[in-house]
Amino acid sequence: MVIAVDAMGGDFAPQAAVRGALRSAEQLPVQIALVGRPAEIEKYLPDSAQRPANLRIVAANDVIEMEADPTRGALRSQDASMFVAVDMVRNQEAQAVVSAGNSGALLTLAHTRLGVIEGLRRPGIAAPMISQRGAGVIIDGGANVDCQPIHLAQFGLMGSVYAESALGIESPRVGLLNIGAESSKGNSLTAAAFGMLAQMPINFVGNIEADGIFNGQADVAVADGFVGNVALKTAEAMAQFLMDDLHNCLCDGLSARIARLLLSSKLGSLRQRYDYANYGGAPLLGVRGITVVSHGRSDGRAIASAIGVAHRAVEGGVVKHLQQACRQLVAEAS
Repeated sequence: MVIAVDAMGGDFAPQAAVRGALRSAEQLPVQIALVGRPAEIEKYLPDSAQRPANLRIVAANDVIEMEADPTRGALRSQDASMFVAVDMVRNQEAQAVVSAGNSGALLTLAHTRLGVIEGLRRPGIAAPMISQRGAGVIIDGGANVDCQPIHLAQFGLMGSVYAESALGIESPRVGLLNIGAESSKGNSLTAAAFGMLAQMPINFVGNIEADGIFNGQADVAVADGFVGNVALKTAEAMAQFLMDDLHNCLCDGLSARIARLLLSSKLGSLRQRYDYANYGGAPLLGVRGITVVSHGRSDGRAIASAIGVAHRAVEGGVVKHLQQACRQLVAEAS
């Protein structure tokens, strides 16, 4: 398995990408290709004698900047690290691509260079979410802000396939994110999507409210990209706010500091549980190749986690299982 990493993408490139790749090269049975400007990448790599044998550099001399126009910047810069990394998957030189660079450009490249799986209308981002029952996803996490009911129905199918094949969740429960649990609740989009999701070959559990994401009512939460992205970023911000507030409370006075000392291991575990770096990235489902989107602020740990996401998606055969599910839908429709 070869995973192409866009070494020049992200706020801390190429250092973060190199550190993440080095960590992953030691932990995973994969070949990692760092794609970017060799001279800049080499600065953060150990001497060749100490370098992991399963790590190499693929030269790409241009960079798609974070503020670049997602469409024009992506399609015009064919020597850019992101373009070259995506094309490695297109040309079957790699099975997955990971980038913390310009997310709009990455979505454009994945859509145009890899193509959408036959039978699907639009790809969707399966963003990781945690609940009382463990790992889950919300889809779409921001790729499509304006959706039709069929898009949401297909997001449910994609999320279910991913949760089962990559996350190991048997018969994952799929819920439609809404303002109430009753089937009559919501707007015209969710009302129409409800009926379509009920017809999909998935374990659809109906509408869920926002708390249903966290209390484990569903393993896959379906939403359009606007709602999904707002929910995702609100959850991330709230988790950070609560951890910071708890830290401040446990520093206020002698008794609080003693309590903090006694609870240090538990607090450390809690912080790890909500730390984005331990989840790393979100796969763009629906394209013909594993594409993992990471935050621009990703550090080395987050990049390593994103490579882990890519590894599990390839190992689980996510693309193959999605293609099979789509062929089945087409056959049943005809």
